[in-house]
Amino acid sequence: MMAEERRLAVLRAIVQDFVRTNEPVGSRALLERHALGVSAATVRNDMAALEEEGLIGAPHTSAGRIPTDAGYRLFVDRLSEVKPLSAPERAAIREFLNGAVDLDDVVDRTVRLLASLTHQVAVVQYPSLSRSVVRHVELVHLGAHRLMMVLILNTGRVEQRVLEAEQDLGGDPGEELLSRIRTDVNAVAVGHSLTEVTASLDALPDRYAPGERDLVRAVGASLEEAIIEEREERVVLAGTANLARAEGGLGPGVGPVLEALEQHVVLLKLLGSVGAPPTVAVRIGRENPYAGLHATSMITTGYGSGGDLVGGMGIVGPTRMDYPGTMAAVRAVAAYVSRILSE
Repeated sequence: MMAEERRLAVLRAIVQDFVRTNEPVGSRALLERHALGVSAATVRNDMAALEEEGLIGAPHTSAGRIPTDAGYRLFVDRLSEVKPLSAPERAAIREFLNGAVDLDDVVDRTVRLLASLTHQVAVVQYPSLSRSVVRHVELVHLGAHRLMMVLILNTGRVEQRVLEAEQDLGGDPGEELLSRIRTDVNAVAVGHSLTEVTASLDALPDRYAPGERDLVRAVGASLEEAIIEEREERVVLAGTANLARAEGGLGPGVGPVLEALEQHVVLLKLLGSVGAPPTVAVRIGRENPYAGLHATSMITTGYGSGGDLVGGMGIVGPTRMDYPGTMAAVRAVAAYVSRILSE
């Protein structure tokens, strides 16, 4: 075994043992738990070399060593593959998420599932309105002068508005007018982003007779109202209680982490650059741009609908974590959510 490969094997063993036991790892323990195939003196020399390279360190005056952020980084970068979840785990994810009744339920189930699978803090971004596109706009006659506007986005989000019309929409003339408006609105809206839609709606009334334009404007106004109301980006968290058991691994404590998590704008920025699944990004320690998260690692990926990336999800936890297992869980859940939204 080449010296570099052997030292990587020692580093991998130290990471695995420290994650499992939360105790500094010594050379004797490594030889007892792992088939490294070398002498105790060689392991001690490799540990000394790893320490000199800044990949492991001594938390106090003991024989044991723990991984540094750089050590975790190398460990993650040199993973040969992310171990897939077992068939029962995948089936449990599929069954739990398939029970969702609407988008809010999908997001709620997703964030709770991630927290449960990883035992970390789970973060899920609602489908970004800046990335969402219109799937369909429906106009439903409710009787006499009332109708309902229904906005359906590619993420599965549905918004409804009831509006009053000056004219009676009953009978063939009313149905014909609603049909024309429905066709024209969908022609300018379907397949376009929400920002594009609002700009296109302004010109619609000019296509209609003077007596019909107020109704067209009312439909356009209710559509814009729904779009503007939904424009605020949101994230949902679950599992913050998991930070309590990790306090010893969070350096100055759980307080700065909780403060950072409460600033949703911070999380939105971190999730704003996610890649599409199966790409999983791992930020370790000070790779996180926010000081409050310097004692944590963040594992993130994106999810989408019909091939379009619409949001991000991931976990936040101490740098001492099961990286392969957590990466696999985040990737699997994102894939299932993407599948649900695309149906």
